[in-house]
Amino acid sequence: MSDLKGICTPACTVFTNDGNAIDEAGYRKHLDRLLEAGIHIIAPGGGTGEFSFLSMDERKRVLEIAHDHLDGQAKMIAHVSAVRTEDTIELAKHAEGVGADAMLVLPPYFEGPVMEGVFEHYERVNNAVSTPLMAYNIPVHSGIDLDPDFCLRVMELSNFKYLKDSTGDFIRMQDLTTRGISLFVGGEPVMYHGLLAGAVGCFWGTSNALPSEAVAIYDLINNREFEKATALWNRIYPLNRFVWAHAFNPSVKAAVNLLSGDVGTCRRPVQPLSEDEHRELVAIIDAL
Repeated sequence: MSDLKGICTPACTVFTNDGNAIDEAGYRKHLDRLLEAGIHIIAPGGGTGEFSFLSMDERKRVLEIAHDHLDGQAKMIAHVSAVRTEDTIELAKHAEGVGADAMLVLPPYFEGPVMEGVFEHYERVNNAVSTPLMAYNIPVHSGIDLDPDFCLRVMELSNFKYLKDSTGDFIRMQDLTTRGISLFVGGEPVMYHGLLAGAVGCFWGTSNALPSEAVAIYDLINNREFEKATALWNRIYPLNRFVWAHAFNPSVKAAVNLLSGDVGTCRRPVQPLSEDEHRELVAIIDAL
């Protein structure tokens, strides 16, 4: 299996107007927009896909829809995180059966275990599947920080090949890349800087709204056209900063709706942007 690299979009999940079900046609249409822009990897049911507001059956269905629709046009990373190790393994085995190229795994979140328990969680998932795995560090939501030393230990497990770090901390990213970890950057304001520091890719929620620009920045950096890459990054930075500074998923969906298509709103009780926030977002997008 080839190494994963490039821009990964954690695709927005599209719901019916009443929010009671997945809008499968709308979801496929959104996936088409990402594919047309040349996105390298798509992650169904990730954080930006509102996994925490999906039932187990819905999480599996979103993955099945995506794999069927991508049909090899892009790689697919399945988000299989759950608080219980048993649920994570169930989701991971399902994702492996569907044909995911890799799987993203949080530590057990909320009032989670000490770090030895986190390692046990990762070890059990590792031993249950053979598909490549990506550890996921987002301490602001999980309550657990996977520091570089711990990440190196996890990467010694047979199937853990990658790390997604969403701390937004450039020093942390530099520590990880210089220690040989295959890093996917997960913090909107530092996507560009992470690629310059040697990250193999970006897990970029805002690329739902700016897929072509995200791919262009990756290509420009790989081609060492740094002046053009910097100019493009500076142009789209305000939108990335807005998403990072406001409610993330409502911001991403609102940006998609303004720029490229209709992905609706987040599933309740998550609220849409306020009128003032929406006006601020419109002004930023007008400036693009």
